[in-house]
Amino acid sequence: MRALKIAVIVMGLMLVVGTVVLIGAIAARVSHNPPVPATPPAFVAHPIDLPSGARIEAMTAGPDRLIIDLLLADGTRQLLILDLATGERLGTIPLRIAP
Repeated sequence: MRALKIAVIVMGLMLVVGTVVLIGAIAARVSHNPPVPATPPAFVAHPIDLPSGARIEAMTAGPDRLIIDLLLADGTRQLLILDLATGERLGTIPLRIAP
């Protein structure tokens, strides 16, 4: 009977110690601050040349493109398409009203 009492006491202590270790591990993980990511390099792009007298009416960004809706000085519209990664002009699309 004495051996049974000692076994119960040892197992009870193991439960208490295990619970304390588990709570300590959870607390350590919760309080651990993830490493701060390095500051991204500054973004430098070439200037975008717009036609003389043009006005930006709207802009839309896609996953890798920037589309700028321009109202030109003569009243016509044009879409300017730029690559977001490089800032390079990919092309223009003139917009006309169908007759």
